[in-house]
Amino acid sequence: MNRYPVWKYAIIVIALLVGVVYTLPNFFGEAPAVQVASVKATVTVDSALQQRVESVLADADVKPLSIALENGSIRARFDKEDEQLKAKGVLERALIPDSNDPSYVVALNLISRSPAWLTALHAKPMYLGLDLRGGVHFTLQVDMQAALTKRTEALTSDVRLALRDKKIRHGGVNREGQSLEVRLQDEATATTVRNLIVDTMPDLQANVVSTGGAYLVRANIKPESLRSVQEQALKQNITTLHNRINELGVAEPVIQQQGSDRIVVQLPGVQDPAQAKDILGRTATLEVRMVDDSSDARAAEMGAGPVPFGSEKYSDPHGQSIVVKKQVILTGENLNDAQPGFDSQTHEATVNLTLDGKGANIFKQVTSENIGKRMAILLFEKGKGQVVTAPVIRSEIGGGRVQISGSMSTKEASDTSLLLRAGSLAAPMEIIEEYTIGPSMGKENVEAGIKSIVGGFIAIAVFMCIYYMVFGVVSTIALGVNVLLLLAILSMLQATLTLPGIAAMALAIGVAIDSNVLINERVREELRAGASPQAAIHAGYEHAWHTILDSNVTTLIVGLALLAFGSGPVRGFAVVHCIGILTSMFSAVFFSRGLVNLWYGRRKKLKSVSIGQVWKPEGEDVRSVASAKR
Repeated sequence: MNRYPVWKYAIIVIALLVGVVYTLPNFFGEAPAVQVASVKATVTVDSALQQRVESVLADADVKPLSIALENGSIRARFDKEDEQLKAKGVLERALIPDSNDPSYVVALNLISRSPAWLTALHAKPMYLGLDLRGGVHFTLQVDMQAALTKRTEALTSDVRLALRDKKIRHGGVNREGQSLEVRLQDEATATTVRNLIVDTMPDLQANVVSTGGAYLVRANIKPESLRSVQEQALKQNITTLHNRINELGVAEPVIQQQGSDRIVVQLPGVQDPAQAKDILGRTATLEVRMVDDSSDARAAEMGAGPVPFGSEKYSDPHGQSIVVKKQVILTGENLNDAQPGFDSQTHEATVNLTLDGKGANIFKQVTSENIGKRMAILLFEKGKGQVVTAPVIRSEIGGGRVQISGSMSTKEASDTSLLLRAGSLAAPMEIIEEYTIGPSMGKENVEAGIKSIVGGFIAIAVFMCIYYMVFGVVSTIALGVNVLLLLAILSMLQATLTLPGIAAMALAIGVAIDSNVLINERVREELRAGASPQAAIHAGYEHAWHTILDSNVTTLIVGLALLAFGSGPVRGFAVVHCIGILTSMFSAVFFSRGLVNLWYGRRKKLKSVSIGQVWKPEGEDVRSVASAKR
């Protein structure tokens, strides 16, 4: 009746082993480290740089505990903070000879002290939020006027192309603030242009204005489209920040919208605000221009003459100069995706681009008019541009799918795709608020949170053991398993733990022990009704399960609602809360019954169970269950 088959005990043992392995990394703490990452998107961090870092540190007699290449950055771990600071200074002098044009960023960081065998099993500690780990916080203001101006300029260009396609003569298309104007000679043509704009460009509303013998078609962005532009600008900036910061791998970032035009960025574990600003400054702008193939441009590339008027000189990743025209054909806004691939005929590495509808039309026209010429893709970071690639246009390219090929390796194709996918800011931003939470304050918060959880756990354990005796001991062990599994799952998910998450852990302990209280009281009820101990145990778990399931499902619904509609700390609370409910159902019912079955299930003639005092109904004498007879 009260016996588990072997496979159920196997599940319990496996769950315990997994819980122990994936919880362990959280107890090793963090070591001070120095991280070397690329400031410029076109500068790669590879094993050669790792060897250079090792050599620089060895020459300076700085001995790190380990040096590893992880997530596109090099991380050197040290035993003491003094060694960390010394290593940072040494590496900055060696890797950044020109502070005005750095190729790398050398930042202070904290990384786990977990042993290698745990890391090999992909067992990593939970990320700690800003309030627990310390780090930097920024609030950025998005320049929405710049986003609207940028959108208006794009629409002005679209109007010019539409008029050229329809072969309509005009006196100029100009942008005036957040509106655009088309100057025309007669009213009939003005009406035609107005109808063309209204029919083909749903974002614009237009009307005809007569001014001193001439006619103007004045178009403005519709109010609903203005809101859409602002929302898209904010979303694109958030996505771009995610891409850039995640590529650096400095810490688990928190990047979220605040209000209608602000973005909050939190970088837990980053100790240097100045370096964090450099990370945020790595946002790039992508542009496509034509290469200037004139003889003057070739001379300028060789350094034998000035750059022709209307052109600019940039360098490619190999340091070679390329003169490109100032006119921008496409920007990163027109790029939907970029993936590495291979040419089906030559088997060369390629970069496959996917353009939006507008970009596809422009690209088709430009390539048809410039066959045999070179087109340059530039990436601008911090006001400085670099040519990513400059392929030759072999034929007209339509359909919005572009393949860039040439003498590039598989890694170069992959790196180029990554750069192009990273995107650009839809609008500039400025930091309007920043503050740093020191590691000591975060440590105090962690200690206070741990004390609250441990204190609550001990208080509950003492009460359960006194009130329910052996069943109370079983409930306490199950409660410990619940906490173990909760920590393990959060670590496996690499969740970010914050103070609200710790509060959710404390709540999870209460929810879990509540299930055991229901079970124990149900067993007592069966004993009061005269059931045998074995029958009381079986009926107690079977009947209490339905109540436990109902209560946990309703609580889980609330947790999922918080997860779906909440943000920031509320979501952090909801994640821990929902996982805690699931682990409590496993530990309080499945695991605790396994222990009870193991302790009492093998006794065929069980005469009593240790579950504290059982009060008989209708004023009967109180007796100890230790003497409860069949």
